[in-house]
Amino acid sequence: MHSCNSISPFFQSLSEARGAAAPVFRLIDEAQNVCINEMDIWKEDRLHDGLVCDINGDIEFKNVDFSYPSRRDVSVLRNFTLIARVGQTTALVGSSGCGKSTCISLLLRYYEPSSGQITINGRSILDYNLKQLRQNIGVVSQEPILFGMSVYENIRFGKVNATRTEIEEAARLANAHHFITQLPNKYETLVGERGLQLSGGEKQRIALARALVKQPILLLLDEATSALDNISEKIVQEALDRACKGRTTIVIAHRLNTIRNADYIYVLDNGRVIEEGTHETLMTNEGGKYRTMVKSQQMKSINDDKDDTMKMKKVTEVDEKRIFERSRLLSDTQDVDMNKYTAFAISGSKLTQRIRSKAFACLLRQEVAYFDQPENTSGAISIRLSTQASAIQQMLGTKMSWKPAIINAVVRGVYWTSNMYISTFLYWRALILVEKNELALNDAIIVFAFAIFMGQALKIVEIITTRINASLSAAQSFFDLFDRTPTIDNTSSKGRKLVNFRGEIEFDQVKYFYPTRPTSIVLNKLQMSIKSGQRVALVGPSGCGKSTIIHLLERFYDVTHGQLLLDGIDIRQLNIHWIRSHFGLVSQEPILFDLTIAENIAYGLENIPMEKIITAAIKANIHEFIQQLPRGYETKVGMKGSFLSGGEKQRIAIARVLLRQPKVLLLDEATSAMDSYNEQIVQQTLDQAQAEDPSRISLIIAHRLSTIRKCDLICVLDKGHIVESGTHIELIKRHGAYYKMLNQNDFQ
Repeated sequence: MHSCNSISPFFQSLSEARGAAAPVFRLIDEAQNVCINEMDIWKEDRLHDGLVCDINGDIEFKNVDFSYPSRRDVSVLRNFTLIARVGQTTALVGSSGCGKSTCISLLLRYYEPSSGQITINGRSILDYNLKQLRQNIGVVSQEPILFGMSVYENIRFGKVNATRTEIEEAARLANAHHFITQLPNKYETLVGERGLQLSGGEKQRIALARALVKQPILLLLDEATSALDNISEKIVQEALDRACKGRTTIVIAHRLNTIRNADYIYVLDNGRVIEEGTHETLMTNEGGKYRTMVKSQQMKSINDDKDDTMKMKKVTEVDEKRIFERSRLLSDTQDVDMNKYTAFAISGSKLTQRIRSKAFACLLRQEVAYFDQPENTSGAISIRLSTQASAIQQMLGTKMSWKPAIINAVVRGVYWTSNMYISTFLYWRALILVEKNELALNDAIIVFAFAIFMGQALKIVEIITTRINASLSAAQSFFDLFDRTPTIDNTSSKGRKLVNFRGEIEFDQVKYFYPTRPTSIVLNKLQMSIKSGQRVALVGPSGCGKSTIIHLLERFYDVTHGQLLLDGIDIRQLNIHWIRSHFGLVSQEPILFDLTIAENIAYGLENIPMEKIITAAIKANIHEFIQQLPRGYETKVGMKGSFLSGGEKQRIAIARVLLRQPKVLLLDEATSAMDSYNEQIVQQTLDQAQAEDPSRISLIIAHRLSTIRKCDLICVLDKGHIVESGTHIELIKRHGAYYKMLNQNDFQ
């Protein structure tokens, strides 16, 4: 029985290993799939074979068909043919979802064509070493990915051996050097997880600098200036024009003024090229799609008051006795017999589960600023929940108990053998004369055996002590989390709920800085009043504080000084869930979940009829696209909406907000990823939503001035305060900052 108890923890370990091995073996088997080519990255010897050649040549798509593996029934590209000439700039334009970004993904070999061929310099793209290919391509995407490191390190990812001079020069080219030098630690400033500490425009400029620092042969720009204000866009566009010289460049753009000077333009629709040519030749095509798109975006003179296109975005010490006491409170089993290994396994597992559940619930309570700290990123938290909870289990589980049991068994065995030997020897002593040295030798053997076993026992005790210390440290970390009181409790039920909420908003001398950057004032004595039924627009350069205003309204953060009032009541006195239920937010980078389209639209609501979901989708101009999918509204959108284009994600996010019918509508560049056609339709929907509830407040952040021209109030921000405000006509007559912003767009 004892031997079975001694080996039972090994069966537990074997079971754990089998469970962990399954996904690993699936991944290994997947790597053998001939369709997956990422292993080529590690085959450095291919750098020297005859198949690797100069990639500085024409790029050609020859009759390419493509469907994403997750949606094989939906063709994204159909018999697609295109040539991007070496040293020239080739532009791709068209409606959201027409296949533009898919071309970039295929060129980077994230996927392989279903049929057809892609060649560079006349040779199949499959012949090129994957690592070498990507090292020579610079990419700036519509949703740039930054890492939770410094600005300097994020740019250096483009070229690991880049010098300080090269990095700063790339930042200047991307019009990022000036704002970087204004940050508290300049180039050493941490940008936060996924660049959370930066505005949308700042993130895009750093991503652009990262692409330019590597001096790429091929430059791929997928809406590279979409999050920039008009002034920054013009400067960056001039930098891009310089950077494109001598390089093969492929540009994807919805703002057609950014590609007017492209050498060749392809107009895509439903995965095919329907028009091609230069800007001038395409403009001569009466009734052509490109001409129609340009005309819808084109701004007449200010006196004619026509639409303009623009995109302006957290240790209390506890003694060991307290820790053990609280651990027992968390555990479902107490006074467990050391030899009951099964009970230990169950106890340890339940303890781990309860710790993780309680920790996760505590994390959900924390304010957003808590997650801005480097030690509280999503990756760090995941590791903490995984490893530290397991460390506590080891203190109480079978992995800690079986080793003392073995030591106990061995010591007992030695004592038993010794006693048997001595008693037997004393019996035979009356019969046989034994020399003293023989007795001494046997005594020495016993002592030597004890020494060996005790030495091993000391090593095991040392290991156990180390693990106990790790467990105590892990427990301390969890109890610190359990005891932490968030500055903004997301699960709090306290606070007032206003009756007949009018939605009136007032910023009264508000000053604000982010906790991770206490020396950088984001809002400086901001004074702004918004009345019931008003549509108010916030415009200004990237980083001026526009998105911060929305963060404060949603109570992601609280003001540093001054007051933020809702219907005359300090927002900190109101119930946080009540506040957020009356606000509807569509952000520049909408968050979708790995659920179906219908579940994403109805997310957070219960028992919503399908008819209402469809109505919201129709208003957001996404219903027709959804119907074309094989599973319609039951189609999964992928992690963070990865199966959809930027414009499709934004329209689903808009449908989600329209379904809620909020009192205050917050639109943070809500149509930035849309083509002009969809933008116009969605803008009409938003106007209609305002008309349906005249008392609704709309707070709009926009760089495209065409989306805010009809607003009741336009506030121009600069360095955290309002420099001028008024209606569109009033601001034009004033010939101030707003007037200058309009004049920055010289697209005719």
